[in-house]
Amino acid sequence: MKLFGKKTCCSGNYTSEAMAKAENTKSNTGIKILGSGCAKCQALEKAVRIALKELEFDLELEHVTDFAAIASYGVMSTPALVVNGKVVSYGKVLSVEQIKTLLK
Repeated sequence: MKLFGKKTCCSGNYTSEAMAKAENTKSNTGIKILGSGCAKCQALEKAVRIALKELEFDLELEHVTDFAAIASYGVMSTPALVVNGKVVSYGKVLSVEQIKTLLK
């Protein structure tokens, strides 16, 4: 996508096939971090891993960087945390304690 002749950071694969595939993955169980892989996204992922270890939960953790998949969740601000297909937080890095509360 170009805006004023410049490529934006969010230009991605928004074909109907890509969006359908992204919709299908939303029903998967587990935990997902939605974000480009920036420092905040990495900080949230690290906090989630610590929370899972402290709670002794054996849940799958996936970091989603595909913008079509992120858009399918309706998230406009990253990082976002998704638990069992439901967005529980977006736009901020949660503490380990906040994550543990959400997962209990």
